Amino acid sequence: MPDALPALEGTLDASSQRFAIVVSRFNAFITERLLLSACDGLLRLGARKSDISVVRVPGSFEIPSAARTLAETKKYDAIVCIGCLLRGDTAHYDVIVNEVTRGIGQSAQETGVPHAFGVLTCDTLEQAIDRAGLKMGNKGFEAALAAVEMASLNQGIRGQRPGIGKDGVRLRNSGRKKQVPHPRVARVRNDKGSEAAKVVRPRKKSIRK
Repeated sequence: MPDALPALEGTLDASSQRFAIVVSRFNAFITERLLLSACDGLLRLGARKSDISVVRVPGSFEIPSAARTLAETKKYDAIVCIGCLLRGDTAHYDVIVNEVTRGIGQSAQETGVPHAFGVLTCDTLEQAIDRAGLKMGNKGFEAALAAVEMASLNQGIRGQRPGIGKDGVRLRNSGRKKQVPHPRVARVRNDKGSEAAKVVRPRKKSIRK
C-alpha cells in the first residue's frame, strides 16, 4: 500500500530560516498586493522581519537574474519570485513568460536553493486582480507557503544524505570504512635452500616536526 510507505515532507515552519523576495515594479498595482501577502505568510509561519529581504527589479524579465544572484550567496533558504505579466496584442507576452519561467526554474536547479513561483501570467487585468486577493485567493501568499515547505524539505533531504551534517557540512570519514593496506608477500630462501613466504609490512612514514 502506498499509504504505508514512509514519506519525507517539508513542514510549514519558517523559524530560523531566511528568505529573499524578488518583486517586479511593473504592474505594481498587482505586485504590491502579492508582496504584502507573501510577507504576511512568512511572518505567520514564524519568520522574523530581519530574516526577510525584499529586492525590487524593473520587470518580470529581470526576476531570474536577481533571484540567481541572491541564491548564489547561500544566505537564503528559499527565494520567492513575484511579478505580473498581462497579455497584449503582440507576441511579446509569450516571449517574456517563457524566459521568466525557464530562468527561475534553471536558477533553482543549478543553485540548489528552492524558488517559489509567484509570477502571474494573465490574459486580463481582472484575472490578475482576482489572483491578488479577491476571488482566486492571493498567489503571493501561496508562493510564500511553497517557499517555506520547500526550504524545510531541502534541509530534510540534505540531513538524510550519508556524510552530510545538518548544517550542510560534509563529515570526515562518515559512512566510509578505513582502508587498511594489504601486506606484501615476498619469496625468501632459508638456510636450507627452500623457499618460504615472508610477509612484508608497509613502513610507516616518519613525520618531521
